[in-house]
Amino acid sequence: MAAISYDSVAVLKAFADRKHITYPLLSDPDSKIIRTFGILNETVPANSMAYGIPYPGTYLVDTSGKVVAKFFEDDFKERTPTMEILDRVGGALSSTYAIVEAKHLRLSSSASTNAVHPNQRVALFLGIDLMPKMHAYAPGVQGYIGIEWKMTETAAKFYPVRYPAPETLRLEVIKETVPVYRGHVRLGEDVVIGTEAQVKPTLNEHGEMVLEGSLRYQACDDHECYIPETVPLKWTFTFEPLDRERVPTEIQHKPGP
Repeated sequence: MAAISYDSVAVLKAFADRKHITYPLLSDPDSKIIRTFGILNETVPANSMAYGIPYPGTYLVDTSGKVVAKFFEDDFKERTPTMEILDRVGGALSSTYAIVEAKHLRLSSSASTNAVHPNQRVALFLGIDLMPKMHAYAPGVQGYIGIEWKMTETAAKFYPVRYPAPETLRLEVIKETVPVYRGHVRLGEDVVIGTEAQVKPTLNEHGEMVLEGSLRYQACDDHECYIPETVPLKWTFTFEPLDRERVPTEIQHKPGP
């Protein structure tokens, strides 16, 4: 992994030393590489101190140097975690956070990070392992209760849940074809942490941010459908305020002409 910005070598070294960053931070002080890639942020005025910054994004490059994927943000304050980007292209998986044994399935929850800061974009994941010969109805099913992952409103913004494509199951006894999940299923949901002022009043006694939700589902086997179940969910994160320390004045980036 490497990062590139319009900051000088001195600024990047000061930041890396303070934050104990060990991967390369590359300096592009005249924004030549940024311009070459066509990602210069044109919304920033030329006389601004921030002129020369790129639109925030991530490139995935293979071992031959070929760009195989890229991800860019609509808002510079919201950054997609590298773990989530890799996960989407099959390059890495998040580590398991907690495991819940429910009546008809096993849930494993995880996240793209253990610590969050204001405006950070975090990926939440749910791994569902249904018991043998058991299926659960997928969202959009008619006449049954489909799987539904809900999060409790808090100092964060939640994006729509990413449900995988279901398989179709023919129920010959009642002559119906329904969308279902069987075996292992993985769901994902993005959340953007609120501002420091929004989050701080919600922290627990340990200074942690807790996100809670639930998973509702109806499971069936080859003979019968069972009473719908709701499983509580919880993710606990260390909360880190933004680093507002500036580098020494003499090496700070100067506004353009």
